Amino acid sequence: MGVSRLREPRRVPKVIDIPDELIAQHVRYDGEAGRAYVAALAERAARFLDHWRLRPDGSTMYGRVALVLPVLQADGTGVVLKLQDVDEETVGEPAALRAWQGDGAVRLLRCDDDTGTLLLERLDSDRLLDDLPDSREATLVVARLLAHLTATPAPPGLRRLGDIAAAMLDRTPAALEHIPDSDARRLIADCAAAVREVAAEPGDRLLHWDLHFENVLASDRAPWLAIDPKPLTGDPGFDLFPALWNRFDADEVTWRFDAMTEVLGLDRARARAWTLGRVLQNSLWQLEEDRAPLTAHLEIARRLRNHPG
Repeated sequence: MGVSRLREPRRVPKVIDIPDELIAQHVRYDGEAGRAYVAALAERAARFLDHWRLRPDGSTMYGRVALVLPVLQADGTGVVLKLQDVDEETVGEPAALRAWQGDGAVRLLRCDDDTGTLLLERLDSDRLLDDLPDSREATLVVARLLAHLTATPAPPGLRRLGDIAAAMLDRTPAALEHIPDSDARRLIADCAAAVREVAAEPGDRLLHWDLHFENVLASDRAPWLAIDPKPLTGDPGFDLFPALWNRFDADEVTWRFDAMTEVLGLDRARARAWTLGRVLQNSLWQLEEDRAPLTAHLEIARRLRNHPG
């Protein structure tokens, strides 16, 4: 889920590095179309380096699907050029970053809507929140960021949680038939029941959707800032799950949940229902790819299902 820790691939002289791992990820998700997309990244990067008067300034980095190039602007300011495909998750990223205006998130400097190419302020890629030894303090950092981010009304045109919830509930009956374990099947059914209770009020806040510890970087202007949103319009309770699953610790689940709901000032019963909705969402994806729901996800649901709200 989301962008993984940025890593430095092997350097190839006189060309923009396209890591083998990034190629493999695109091929896995999109087949030959993914291979063709990655092959075109070098040309696309060169075009925007010229168009926006940028100079390469360091090793190429990458996440799950994006290629990130440290660059210098004409005045010598260090920024990053982010190259990624435009899909239902990434298409709203520019709108979200514009709405946040740097309050809790990386600043958007320029954007090409046709290709999804972004010019972003440069954060410190060597200092990730994931490196903070204390997972509880890291959880509180995420909670404080979410308090800023989800305070913003969602701009028009984003994916809507109401639509996502309705689609999940429609897909659930067929998915349940593919879960042989009765306890897991009952747990997923309970997640769907929880979503039904809140689906009529899906919320109107701007959600990040993927704010886990590896999607938070340090910067000079703020201790921590969020990167790589996959935005949608909805209830802030739907944004808690990544910080429960990242650096998963079963015994920490309820502490993290209570801490985040307290910082965000959320109704815990509603937040629990929407968090169970994230378990449902991820489990449906697993089942539709003929894979069992992840054990950690089911344990989060198990711990929260009867947690007092």
